[in-house]
Amino acid sequence: MIFKKKSEKTPSDGKGIKYLGGLLLSRMAMGGAAHLRRNADEVNKLNVFPVPDGDTGDNMRMTIESGIAAIEKLDSDDLAEVMRTLSHGMLLGARGNSGVILSQFFAGTAKGFEGVDQADPAALGHALNMGVKQAYTSVMTPTEGTILTVAREAVDYATSRITPTSTIRSFFADLVGEMHASVDRTPEVLSVLKEAGVVDSGGAGLFYIMDGFNRVLNGEEVSPAAPAERPALRSAEVDLDAFGPDSVMEYGYCTELLCRLQTAKGAIEDFDPEELKQFLSSVGDSVVAFRTESVVKIHVHTLTPQRVLDYMQRYGEFLTVKIENMSLQHSSRTEEEEEEAEQTSPTFFAPVSAAEEGEGEKKRYGIVAVCSGAGIEALYTDLGTDRIIRGGQTQNPSTNDFLQAFSTLKCEHIFVFPNNGNIFMAASQAAELYADAAVHVIPSKNVGAGYVAISSADLSDPDVASVEKSMCDAMERVACGYVSPAIRDTEMNGLTIHDGDTIGIVGKQILTCDPDRRVAALALADQLLSGDRFMLTVFRGADATEEEAKELIDALTAAHGDAEIYFVEGGQEIYPYIFVAE
Repeated sequence: MIFKKKSEKTPSDGKGIKYLGGLLLSRMAMGGAAHLRRNADEVNKLNVFPVPDGDTGDNMRMTIESGIAAIEKLDSDDLAEVMRTLSHGMLLGARGNSGVILSQFFAGTAKGFEGVDQADPAALGHALNMGVKQAYTSVMTPTEGTILTVAREAVDYATSRITPTSTIRSFFADLVGEMHASVDRTPEVLSVLKEAGVVDSGGAGLFYIMDGFNRVLNGEEVSPAAPAERPALRSAEVDLDAFGPDSVMEYGYCTELLCRLQTAKGAIEDFDPEELKQFLSSVGDSVVAFRTESVVKIHVHTLTPQRVLDYMQRYGEFLTVKIENMSLQHSSRTEEEEEEAEQTSPTFFAPVSAAEEGEGEKKRYGIVAVCSGAGIEALYTDLGTDRIIRGGQTQNPSTNDFLQAFSTLKCEHIFVFPNNGNIFMAASQAAELYADAAVHVIPSKNVGAGYVAISSADLSDPDVASVEKSMCDAMERVACGYVSPAIRDTEMNGLTIHDGDTIGIVGKQILTCDPDRRVAALALADQLLSGDRFMLTVFRGADATEEEAKELIDALTAAHGDAEIYFVEGGQEIYPYIFVAE
């Protein structure tokens, strides 16, 4: 099993540290994020299926790094304030199911620290127990042998070991030691892990974070991954000549801010986000605004950003402010840069029409879908999808990505298609935060299910419950299969799989395996077209050649003469072919 041994370093100070404060927590959190970054690839490899789509390490890394970005400029030793800011950043940046659970664990811990300037081991244990409870609550059907079990067992053990002489160091030593042991036990709890020969990836990611916390606590310098491993950032140079003395402010200012509500300026509980949204809509558009406890996040495009600042300063003070001239951005960006930005950006939204940007009434329904591959994206757009968020396996969008997409729509109800089981929780978390429309997250676990559901939807029906039911009913008749290269030797579902073979996956089962990709794909199609299914849509991926695809289509047509077979240039990564059978 791919899992590194925990740090053997023990506390060097006999008296230890009796209290955890905000500044120490900040350093520990940064160490935890850095330690996970160094081990993210190892966590990615802890994939049940032997396919190159493991992304748990990256999702958890980006989730905690969003929290780190929130606290980097926060110079406070107030434990409650630091944890609240850290957890809020993680909430917005949460990606993938493990990332969402991680953000909920930290959010529950933040609640446990409310009103606490610094914590002794007992207060720390109490807060972490609240984190465990909130993490479990965030999952509709909690599964043991996962990150949830690892968090619960470790916190229970460390809490049970608290004595009058306990220190923060001794608590974390117990916590991390048991967390490592719990991760090692996950295959005994969850049989699918044992069959695959791996430990739980989410639990491993949590361990690396907490091990990083512990290393910093014990005086170790935890450096992040080498700078070369980080993505290169474009220089933020501005062409000042792009907006001269005679230029006209056409696009306004993209205005974003975080504001901390102040009790000196009024009761925080009386602050009304709906009144704020009405005000923002009166001075701009593309509005996103919501409150988490005493922090308000705002995004708006406006010609008068000073009015936004004046309005918010009546209620609080700013944590961060960003105001960018969109006319300058628009005129200074070349076509080549626009194309590069589209290719490298993790998300994008379909263009907003002039009518949608206007002051017209809200339409009844809007659709947001997650997918990737130029052909699949075009197909979804043709079906009537209003906003596409580019993403999928290995490229999970964050909670904030969904919020930004929702904000560009003017409608009463938004149907969201995550199209991946690992994206559902981030979409649901965004749905809970968004208030300008009723958001309905459709439980689509693959692009095929979402494609068929949207195709069958009658958006002229004013009954939202009826439309949602018809979408869900349509998905029940769909079977979606993925053709993928295998990246390690294993035995699963009675199949002996070798590194380099091609496997066919439906749901959570590997159904076919063969050294020849065409043979494996045909075998998968045979199983998908069994029973009452007679229609097959084939999405060709980026790694499949045109010649190979033609041979596959000819073979499919010959083998299933009675079936309706459609071919789409999907352009998706990872999977050479995706089959959608109805």
